Amino acid sequence: MDKTWLELHLQVPEAVVDLVGNALTELGCAGLTVEERQLDTFVPPDPDEPAAGDYQVRAYFPRPADLALLRQAIGDQLRWLATMSPGLTTVVPEFIEVRNEDWAEGWKQHFPAVRIGRRLVVKPTWEAFSREGDDVVIELDPGMAFGTGTHGTTRLCLEAVAALFEERVRRRVLDVGTGSGILAVAAAALGAERVLACDIDADACAIAGDNARLNHVSDRVEVSGAPLQALEGGFDLVLANILAEENIRLGDALVTRVAPGGVLVLSGILLEKEPLVLAAFARYPLTSPQITHREEWSCLLYRKAG
Repeated sequence: MDKTWLELHLQVPEAVVDLVGNALTELGCAGLTVEERQLDTFVPPDPDEPAAGDYQVRAYFPRPADLALLRQAIGDQLRWLATMSPGLTTVVPEFIEVRNEDWAEGWKQHFPAVRIGRRLVVKPTWEAFSREGDDVVIELDPGMAFGTGTHGTTRLCLEAVAALFEERVRRRVLDVGTGSGILAVAAAALGAERVLACDIDADACAIAGDNARLNHVSDRVEVSGAPLQALEGGFDLVLANILAEENIRLGDALVTRVAPGGVLVLSGILLEKEPLVLAAFARYPLTSPQITHREEWSCLLYRKAG
């Protein structure tokens, strides 16, 4: 089918890249790709170029009936998000027309298979992969730019999940702010008997459910749109790959849902916000955290006494 799409390029500060992606998706974006701009240390930075560490976001829209209305809606969202991140542009660039086959090929450059730990592999549905030994391979729809295993926060959480299941199987798992469902699917694929994936975003819940079915773990992954405070039960592993401020705000609810002997993994935390989260969680009956870093992100792993 010879269909034309509209491609939009934005330079987005790291702190709001997920929020921008979610906002564009709500406005009808059919797919996103995200790339980090790397600094060339041998060339002086160009003041007219985006800052190193910013992300290049490409968003693809079907041609709307009213293009001006779409541009206005995107501009409104950017202006609102700029109140949280002054470095975010509020100018909506011109759309670029791309053919359907060009877009389809473009996805393949941004979603390689990723090995996490000894045996967990995350791959897009279209890519062939030769399984080795006891590899656990999970597939995701290549249209999902966030929560594919390539972003620093998701990678940190996946590495923690893979390592914890190497220790022993965690039977009951709670994934807070599940997004694409990648963490929930990984936990189920690694042997969890019951995984509860929650997200207050209805679109995220639908995507997580689709990915659970795609990986044949929907019988063990329950997706819920209920807020965390409404969920009951204790869990052997609680995952929260959300913003630092949300981790702090939900601290009581997160900790009380960790069963005795269980583990709490917090991610989505910028390095500069790590001290705030550490201070907030110091009052809870948890061990000193195991801290890991990737790029500009921090992951904190706490254990509760049995």
